[in-house]
Amino acid sequence: MRKFKLRTLSVAVDALKPISAFASTSDAKRNSIHRIRCDHARFPMDLQRTPLHDLCRDTGGRMVPFAGWEMPVQFSGLVAEHKAVRDSAGMFDISHMGVLRIEGSNPKDALQTLVPTDLHRIGPGQACYTVLLNDNGGIRDDLIIYDQGESTSGEGTLLVVINAACADSDTTWLKQQLEPRGLRVQDEKRDGVLLALQGPKAVGILEQLSGERLHELPRFGHCLLSLQGLSDQVFCARTGYTGEDGVELLLSRNDGRKLWTQLLELDVTPCGLGARDTLRLEAAMHLYGQDMTTSTNPFETGLGWLVHLEMPQDFIGRRALEQVAAEGPSRRLVGLKLQGRAIARHDYPVLHDGETVGIVTSGSWSPTLEEAIALAVVPTHLAKVGSELGVEIRGQVQPATVVKRPFYRRG
Repeated sequence: MRKFKLRTLSVAVDALKPISAFASTSDAKRNSIHRIRCDHARFPMDLQRTPLHDLCRDTGGRMVPFAGWEMPVQFSGLVAEHKAVRDSAGMFDISHMGVLRIEGSNPKDALQTLVPTDLHRIGPGQACYTVLLNDNGGIRDDLIIYDQGESTSGEGTLLVVINAACADSDTTWLKQQLEPRGLRVQDEKRDGVLLALQGPKAVGILEQLSGERLHELPRFGHCLLSLQGLSDQVFCARTGYTGEDGVELLLSRNDGRKLWTQLLELDVTPCGLGARDTLRLEAAMHLYGQDMTTSTNPFETGLGWLVHLEMPQDFIGRRALEQVAAEGPSRRLVGLKLQGRAIARHDYPVLHDGETVGIVTSGSWSPTLEEAIALAVVPTHLAKVGSELGVEIRGQVQPATVVKRPFYRRG
């Protein structure tokens, strides 16, 4: 295997969206953490900590400031953690992310006015990925909506997972939009744990702990589980941000700590933000604040499949997206593979015939493919697979080719 030293880590901002711990004059650039320093004395004093913080540190987690939280960037090493998820199973503390419960009469109808995706395509036990938009069709955040069905009183319940750096603004905005319509918007996670168990062996491990046949749970399906040794039922969703099979689990504080320990005893590899970023990039999963922002719309970022203009329901940003759909986007997000070992980082210029034509949004060395990969925004006429471009890296132009996304797809 060709060896390559990952000298810097481009850490996923889960949606992230601008990293609040560094937010001031240059949020876009700071959404990618480079040359990470782990000197705890340098950390802001007001960083939040998840219920698993001490367990992560005791397991060897190197902590860094991230989206207002002190989070593990790696444990045994980025490449080892990355490969554990691709080959076996890894677990991530993602308790920094927000989880909201929306309850009331017909919550889908109200939430439908805020997203471009037809929410009535999913039913109880199902979920969908979508985006929140502004009036110009720009992306405020990306999120997953889980339909938990109706109670005996006829009220509906939706769970919404939002990104860490946008949690406060999303919560405030959703309350402003939905509470006047009689809906309740509440923090579902509170001081609990959100844990991702990912990899080809992840579901089997959870079956071992639950005694349930979870392989029958479909992608984006969700359910409540009882796990051995835990006091409460666990919300289990077959979703993730790695490109592998797996689940995301919402638990109480105490149960989350117990499950982390149980999984360690089952030799599940603890993984940090560094591996999460390389995994999601190989799968061409978007990072908010870099690959999509309020200045980009779903058609430009390859998320046009989320926009259901055929439904009659109006939603914020609809008219702007109708115009883009009619005229076509002037720029597109593409996948790039680079020659050699140079890594394209966020904000590096993309060139064609010596002229700057675009910008890299995310880039890294791919531990699975053993080559440099990146996502970049370029003019539509240069977005065709096979287009030859260049990326300026430390004053040198490195050849790059537009390739089909995702870079990696599990077999």
